[in-house]
Amino acid sequence: MTENTIDIKAFLDKDEQKDLLRLLTAGSVDDGKSTLIGRLLFDSKKLYEDQLDALERDSKRLGNAGENIDYALLLDGLKAEREQGITIDVAYRYFSTNNRKFIIADTPGHEQYTRNMITGGSTANLAIILVDARTGVITQTRRHTFLVSLLGIKHVVLAVNKMDLVDFSEDRFNEIINEYKAFVEPLNIPDVTFIPLSALDGDNVVEKSDRTPWYSGLSLLDFLETVKIDSDNNFTDFRFPVQYVLRPNLDFRGFCGKVASGVVRKGDTVMALPSGKTSRVKSIVTYDGELDYAFPPQSITLTLEDEIDVSRGEMLVHPDNMPIEDRNFEAMLVWMDEEAMDINKSYFIKQTTNSCRSRIDNIKYKVDVNTMEHSNVERLSLNEIAKVVITTAKPIFFDPYTKNKNCGAFILIDPITNNTSAVGMIIDKVAKEDILSNEAIPTINLKELGIESNHYDAINKVVVELEKLGINIHIIK
Repeated sequence: MTENTIDIKAFLDKDEQKDLLRLLTAGSVDDGKSTLIGRLLFDSKKLYEDQLDALERDSKRLGNAGENIDYALLLDGLKAEREQGITIDVAYRYFSTNNRKFIIADTPGHEQYTRNMITGGSTANLAIILVDARTGVITQTRRHTFLVSLLGIKHVVLAVNKMDLVDFSEDRFNEIINEYKAFVEPLNIPDVTFIPLSALDGDNVVEKSDRTPWYSGLSLLDFLETVKIDSDNNFTDFRFPVQYVLRPNLDFRGFCGKVASGVVRKGDTVMALPSGKTSRVKSIVTYDGELDYAFPPQSITLTLEDEIDVSRGEMLVHPDNMPIEDRNFEAMLVWMDEEAMDINKSYFIKQTTNSCRSRIDNIKYKVDVNTMEHSNVERLSLNEIAKVVITTAKPIFFDPYTKNKNCGAFILIDPITNNTSAVGMIIDKVAKEDILSNEAIPTINLKELGIESNHYDAINKVVVELEKLGINIHIIK
């Protein structure tokens, strides 16, 4: 084996061991999200020559940066985005440095594209929220910060962009910091960092700028390379949703899936839910061989010492550390469908690898993402967010989203169109008094019974009179 071969192998081994940071950018229109990411890629020498040539040509023809290169064109690829100079769809970019790999989601700033931001941020470890140094913290800044907190993102960088337009004023930077700190405090985001920069000129993006001698922190890239995200995973509560039962021959029966949280070791006692049967882990199998232990987000196959019945959608846990098992829970729901919510309609719920029918029993309140005010509504429309009570057809196994993102997240699917109607983050199981009003309510589907719509009013009157007598019936029209 030659010396060059050894060097290449060592390089590839080191590259494989780098950890991955997923991040999103958010901000108001023209705050410079796409420009910042483009500049980050350009200054860190992560663009190929043909990309640079294309960028220079497009900047002259379509750019909005005068005679300079318009780095936003690296991200804004849709024709409508380039014409308007805005971000509409989520754009993903991958790059790596000597210390870490990155996946960046450039998300739109418009309120009408809230669902796009939720999609881009659903897997993010960190959020970069841009503000214009001239305007400071505005309504969109508050909205994006609220959405970031809703998604459970623990690391936020407030990037105060366009500092060149306020003469790199330290006083202006401190004003924005104080205003943002006052707003973000009740949202319980554990790690907030403030960086002054100029995305167009590259100040404090990759290298520290001489134009901000009063700033003693790291450049944006240095911070992204060093921020600690290892502790963000839940290594305490072992949850293993079974995705597939592998049976290649008579001598092997394994349960495949991704470790959602916690750590599992050979010899551990595990319990299968919902059956409650227990066994011990015989082996932890992967493509590269057997492991002594596994942790999130590894994909593995578990074999057990005993033949117990476990199927897709069920879960393996440690018997002394159980998830919540219930049919009723509260959740924050983001409506993603063009078709408005129908409170009388049942939806499929998909949570981990489990799916079943569900219904939305109650909308407790809708959240105005711009003002944080709560209001009572009867249904949700596209991009609206609310706290709701959901009942499922069978018990599901979950943890609160703030404790365990993988087991606290779910989607609702329209059974007719198969569209993703909503995404949700579970808060907790429902209080007993709410369960009593929702649990075991008989459901009658009028269409399935062949009842004509002209009889609905009469049936509603009967239902109201029954409720007065303490008899509750759930009607699906």
